[in-house]
Amino acid sequence: MRFSTFALSALCSLAAGAMEPSEYIPEIHGTFRGRYEYAVDNSEGRFQVRDFRATLSGRIAKPIGYFAQVNVCDRGSFKVLDAYGWIKPSAQTQITVGQTRMPFSVDASRAPHLLYFANRSFIGRDIGNYRGVGAKACWSPESYPLEIEAGAFNTAAKENHNVWEHSMTFSATAKYRLKNVTAEIGFESLSPDSVRFNSVDCSVTWICGNWFVEGEYLRKQYTNNAFSTTHAFNIMANYSMPVNAGIFNRMSFQGRFDGATANSNGKRDENGLLTETDPSRRRATVGATVSYVEKKVRADVRINYEKYFYRHGISAPSRDCDRITAELVIRF
Repeated sequence: MRFSTFALSALCSLAAGAMEPSEYIPEIHGTFRGRYEYAVDNSEGRFQVRDFRATLSGRIAKPIGYFAQVNVCDRGSFKVLDAYGWIKPSAQTQITVGQTRMPFSVDASRAPHLLYFANRSFIGRDIGNYRGVGAKACWSPESYPLEIEAGAFNTAAKENHNVWEHSMTFSATAKYRLKNVTAEIGFESLSPDSVRFNSVDCSVTWICGNWFVEGEYLRKQYTNNAFSTTHAFNIMANYSMPVNAGIFNRMSFQGRFDGATANSNGKRDENGLLTETDPSRRRATVGATVSYVEKKVRADVRINYEKYFYRHGISAPSRDCDRITAELVIRF
């Protein structure tokens, strides 16, 4: 039996809780990040597809929606990143259930197309960057610039949803905005193996005119002194301005100084001890970006230089070496 366009539109409106048919249609977006990296010390280079993400999101009613995100190519691997549904019992409250990013760290929470540098800070990449399967709630008062988000998640890896848990992973953030300044604090508690570690994070973001400045600090403590406390920081600035250079209409300059003491991912070795996953290091990054920005479409061409600093006697891992990165980012 064939339905007319009018009948189909009526059914969509009914199923969507009085939503317009156009509002019911899912949105599809994508982000591509391709790059070339040159290691200064050993004169080696490589091409890399760092991300090719695709997202599907929409609402089946005004207070009910869903979101899915996959990385079709993360340096050659396929990954399911997000798969969740959400419901808004009130205008100020949203509850999310499924696989999602844990609320923690301002830099780790940025989507790839919102990054200012080719590589995330140590906080955003190594220490505060976690996704999990669970539930979280977000609440923001109607007339106060405050947002609180908290959740509980499985301790098992997000790739395995069948494990029964004796303990859970927890995270929470509180964000307060005052004019052009945003302050955020966060707490995260994980036990990837049998040793739990607790992290506290705080950040301040200042936006004024063409300037974007941000500072973030994280303290990660392991229970029973299983590993030395990890300290990490990230200080960055971005200056942008309009230009008229061929297809490009924005240009920006970036600077960053970040660092972290020795870090463990919380997983024990064959002797039952936590091992050092990342050595103590610091890094200075400078960069420049030209952009094409038109409504929901954006393309960035950026170049970064990263200089790493290690204490005497520490060998630099291959992924954290002095490098020059040229990157193309496309958001659609």
